[in-house]
Amino acid sequence: MVIGEPQRTFYGNQFGNTFPLFVHFGVPLWVPEVGGPIDPNNEAHDLVMSVFGGMSKGERNRIKIRVRTAMASQAQIEGRYLGGRPPYGYRIADAGPHPNPAKAADGKRLHCLEPDPVSAPVVVRIFTEYLRGKGLYAIAEGLTRDGILCPSAHDRARNPHRDGHAWSKSAVRAILRNPRYTGHEVWNKQRKDEVLLDIDDVTLGHRTKLTWNTPEKWIWSAQPVHEPLISAETFTRAQATMPSRRSAGGERSPRTTTRAYPLRGRLRCGICRRKMQGNYNNGEPYHRCRYPSEYAKSEALNHPLTVYARQNAILPLLDGWIARVFAPGHLSRTLRAMRDSQRQESAPTPALEAARRVIADSKQRITQYRAALDAGADPTLVAGWITEAQTEQTAARQQLATASRTKQEVLTDDQIRHMIKTLGNMADRLQAADPDGKAPFYADFGLELEYHANQRVVTVRSQPADMCIIACPRGDLNHTYTPVMRGELQLP
Repeated sequence: MVIGEPQRTFYGNQFGNTFPLFVHFGVPLWVPEVGGPIDPNNEAHDLVMSVFGGMSKGERNRIKIRVRTAMASQAQIEGRYLGGRPPYGYRIADAGPHPNPAKAADGKRLHCLEPDPVSAPVVVRIFTEYLRGKGLYAIAEGLTRDGILCPSAHDRARNPHRDGHAWSKSAVRAILRNPRYTGHEVWNKQRKDEVLLDIDDVTLGHRTKLTWNTPEKWIWSAQPVHEPLISAETFTRAQATMPSRRSAGGERSPRTTTRAYPLRGRLRCGICRRKMQGNYNNGEPYHRCRYPSEYAKSEALNHPLTVYARQNAILPLLDGWIARVFAPGHLSRTLRAMRDSQRQESAPTPALEAARRVIADSKQRITQYRAALDAGADPTLVAGWITEAQTEQTAARQQLATASRTKQEVLTDDQIRHMIKTLGNMADRLQAADPDGKAPFYADFGLELEYHANQRVVTVRSQPADMCIIACPRGDLNHTYTPVMRGELQLP
């Protein structure tokens, strides 16, 4: 193998982690800078390649510093809008041609924020009611009762993964903490940290993780650059009133408890799709959902105050279902049927159909806006309409593109035989396990349960770990197949 530019091939210590593979398989690695193949016994060659790795790392760091410095200057001095989705209460508007002549010639334009006539008054109402003494839940309940769409329902194109039934306390809190409503552009509220994938094996590399910066590190524009929805004094009063809280990065770990909940984190409420919490009631383990304590009541979601599911009523039925489904004879037929079904074209999901409708609707609106422009409408107003439609169209196209890049693989006969042996053994061990120690087995079976309180039915979805080949966490490089086993448990 010949490498033309080693400083662009290896980064940091990647050469030291990779070259032993070349040595093991006897593949020579030619680098012009060392005058031929790299000698694994020559420490001078190792030193030269380490220098190239350091040069590559230094170049990357210099580019990061330059880009961040330029963006900070643009936000602070020019107050430029640097991209991203607009906060609730604003929409993206055209701000003229791009200052870079080359980009302007290519048709690129600057953008800015302008008040959304529908959602901007809602932001003002939230701050007003909060300063009058209302709590977060009371504000959310009032907005939902008045039929005002929550942020995820107001902007469905960017939030297809959220239900959007009602306002939540977290949504109200996020609005109260957003300083961009004062008219200033604020940047650097979050940063990207590179953390190790595995602290026990540093050769696996790093992954990028978003982390919140403290308010002292936020970059504010020197002057207001878009129309404010509230005054700076109002925002300051709201922050002083709001009790300080400690922000914790990442997903919160479950609370420690001495009580056993084998279905912990695997049972969801069939009404709101939230995870149900373990709770002891009258000396017996239950799982409960208290959706109304976090979200305001919504007519579109008729959720009782508390939904209870008795654990001891679910476990025997669940273990019996696993014993039947994962029996070797039944499992063989099930896996082969799923393999055959994988070759058939999958039906379009509602989210993708919604994205296609958004694209078609935005195209029609853009055509109408251009016709209005030809008829003599205000060019500035029409440009804002067109930009809004194009933004919705771009978000929908990205959703379609991500789905189209997802590839599906088909189970082979060898994989089926391996799964039958592995899953059959796990099913036997589950039957002999103590009830308090069944959680690891349920994790191996990849169980996901939903409790439908009205029908007293628990739907089961099982996707064992052995049935997934690989899944990229970034979402754009997925290579997976997803055969699952489903069932229903009728509670007494």
